[in-house]
Amino acid sequence: MTMYDVIGAVELTMSAAILVAALSVLAGHDTAQRLRYSAILTGWFVIVVILAATGALGNAHGVGAPGLGVAVAAPIALMCVSLMSAPSLRTALDRADPSILAVLHIVRVLGVSFLILWASDRLPAPFAPVAGWGDILAGLAAMPVAWAVYRQARGWQTALLAWNVFGMVDLIAAVSLGVLSSPGPLRRIFAEPGAGLMSTLPWLLIPGFLVPLLFMLHLVIFYRLIKGARVRLPRGNAVGV
Repeated sequence: MTMYDVIGAVELTMSAAILVAALSVLAGHDTAQRLRYSAILTGWFVIVVILAATGALGNAHGVGAPGLGVAVAAPIALMCVSLMSAPSLRTALDRADPSILAVLHIVRVLGVSFLILWASDRLPAPFAPVAGWGDILAGLAAMPVAWAVYRQARGWQTALLAWNVFGMVDLIAAVSLGVLSSPGPLRRIFAEPGAGLMSTLPWLLIPGFLVPLLFMLHLVIFYRLIKGARVRLPRGNAVGV
């Protein structure tokens, strides 16, 4: 593990901690429930760390790229089922503040890590530059978009929708290019050195933990935009729509 891997581990762990804390507070209606959600998310984080440390999703000794895809898709599917089936989570979904959901994406400015790894010949193009610049742009735009939503400034719905679509497409493109660039039966992009690094510590935390959480935030924002036609959003004073 290089020094930059250590720095990356610190950055990714801090980003994960921010998301875990924020989502636990947003989803729970009391301290006990928030602690329970925090424990569940932390347990998931630990599982991803174990998978990375053991090489379970690596191509050499693990399941390879298909497993990496499952590591992204399975948590998203599980969270969708939980949101639809748990009454307390459905209540939290209905009161979710889109401005907070958007501003949490500021952690994506750490997509600069993809560019550094690419410049160091540790990740290939087009995967690394697409994922890196996409995340940086989504992260930088998160703050002004969240502020516009909070203030319900003129055009906030259009701005939120456009940013949300861009952010979601960026995640889908990054995961798809990562899988297609990783050693294994699904590989279609053969630029070296390949994207196998993403199945190791600390980088598996991105597709295995952060991406599913950020993708779910996008889905919840879409839900709140649809509900917003009938239910007034919880923050800000309308100054024009």
